[in-house]
Amino acid sequence: MKKVVLAFSGGLDTSFCCIYLSRDLGLEVHSVIVNTGGFSDEELKTIENRAYELGVKSHTTIDETEDYYRGTIKYLIFGNVLKNATYPLSVSAERVSQATAIANYAKKIGAECVAHGSTGAGNDQVRFDMIFQTLIPGVEIITPIRDLQLSREDEIEYLNKHGVEYSAEKAKYSINKGLWGTSVGGAETLTSNQYLPDAAWPTPVTSTEPMQVSIDFEKGEPVGLNGNKIGAVKVIQELQALAQPYGIGRDIHVGDTIIGIKGRVGFEAAGPLILIKAHHTLEKHTLTKWQLSWKDQLAGFYGNYMHEGQMHDPVMRDMEAFLQSSQETVTGRVFVELHPYRFVILGIESEHDLMSNKFGSYGEMNKGYTGDDVKGFSKIFGNQTIIWHKVNSKG
Repeated sequence: MKKVVLAFSGGLDTSFCCIYLSRDLGLEVHSVIVNTGGFSDEELKTIENRAYELGVKSHTTIDETEDYYRGTIKYLIFGNVLKNATYPLSVSAERVSQATAIANYAKKIGAECVAHGSTGAGNDQVRFDMIFQTLIPGVEIITPIRDLQLSREDEIEYLNKHGVEYSAEKAKYSINKGLWGTSVGGAETLTSNQYLPDAAWPTPVTSTEPMQVSIDFEKGEPVGLNGNKIGAVKVIQELQALAQPYGIGRDIHVGDTIIGIKGRVGFEAAGPLILIKAHHTLEKHTLTKWQLSWKDQLAGFYGNYMHEGQMHDPVMRDMEAFLQSSQETVTGRVFVELHPYRFVILGIESEHDLMSNKFGSYGEMNKGYTGDDVKGFSKIFGNQTIIWHKVNSKG
């Protein structure tokens, strides 16, 4: 009997895949969930129990949280990456990490096949397929949901027919949790004009009183929260726990899928959005204008290429080297105030702050040059434009 490694989340699509792969295709199913920081131990145990109830031969949990941060999220922070100025790549980045871990696991157990529950309409199918083809080229890829073109109603009916209870209400919203945010899909996100209702968001809004927090960065990495040095992963998780109950970071992203169609997805990502804005503010104080300019250009490409699943292209390592180098002076503390549905960056403290009064006060006085210096500089700086107008002036 052939072994198939199934990327498993415990949701509707992968539950369907479990039954279909074993009962219809006669394969030995080995389910794997890759935890990228979105699951508690209790949730992982529930998912494991569900996998065995669905008849898998084995179930494995791979914790990729630290590697996910080190290999992916760190560079999204360095680049202040928000796709279409909105979305922190909560799912895109996660899928790259998950697909890589699953490919390595399939190689480890000698599986002849690997399967995922992606549909034929989104980005995940390309990310998983491409990474599997790159890392385990001889392994067959099976995609039941895409190949059978099933609706969610079809899947529920199939599972119920095979003795697996799954209600339509339970499947109403598709939730994906990870260290870098939670995505929410449902009927509303299939339209262009409807917003998700309050009940669809995983975290209810319970915090209403303003709260100030401080975030410490060392060479671009978030290492401390409220004066406690706890490491980057803990900072992300604890900041998320503080800020998400305010309803901060809720939004709907409209994007271009890899296959060329538009798509909408809801997300809640209070921690990522605050960290990106806090980090960017610190950079504006500690980097030169051309460092910031080139970072913006590279980071935009880096985020898009990651979104499209291209993390194994060596050009990504080249850009990561630049991003890493740019963070040498991005050290300091950022002060943030949380409010219902919004946050405010109050300011920063850093020994690398280029807004130092040793050299002058913006708009008031300077200590590094004279008025005559500026007169001469202005004439030379605008010289080519002045010449163009003199040459091309009509009378």
